[in-house]
Amino acid sequence: MSKNFWTQEDFSVFETEGLDARMTALQDLIQPKFTKLGELFTPLLSAHGKGEFFPHVAKHARRTVNPPSDSWVAFAPAKRGYKALPHFQIGLWRSHLFIILAVIYENPDKKGISERLQNDLSILTSLPNDYIVSGDHMKPEAQKINDLGTEGLVTLLERLHDVKKAEFLVGRHLDCNSAAAMTEKEFLTYTEKTFEMLLPVYDRIVG
Repeated sequence: MSKNFWTQEDFSVFETEGLDARMTALQDLIQPKFTKLGELFTPLLSAHGKGEFFPHVAKHARRTVNPPSDSWVAFAPAKRGYKALPHFQIGLWRSHLFIILAVIYENPDKKGISERLQNDLSILTSLPNDYIVSGDHMKPEAQKINDLGTEGLVTLLERLHDVKKAEFLVGRHLDCNSAAAMTEKEFLTYTEKTFEMLLPVYDRIVG
């Protein structure tokens, strides 16, 4: 019988009360899986030829009161820090798993990124039907690109251009039940295909 990569227990970590207890659960259950994913997918992203990528497992070290409501491993072409760079993430909320390419508010080139994507919207609209976009990495909600349409995409990208705190995320969400039902092989294949579809978007973002 093929084992599953994720379990319902992993997603239930985000129901654990208290910062210390939730952090312990994250460290015991989820971070080892993020570390494994970092080891597995860093070579794939590095082989793309846009620089050597490095994994960054979220430590949530600055939190002193509120427990994290999501967690992730990020991939970026830098050993130290990733938030100022376009980066990939695999992560969990209580409700779902996400595999995304992210430009968050620390990025100093948001105007240039917005302009490059607006000049080639087809790089986004040609993605498969289940791909989503979001303008805020702090919120679990996202919209399917097909539902948003060209006008909605332009609005999101204009906000990235004009608003200091604006962000842009693109990728896939997988509800917790579907993720927990996948075998390890199925999940790794799903992730690899998602990254392969997002790499052309990454190329456009980095110019």
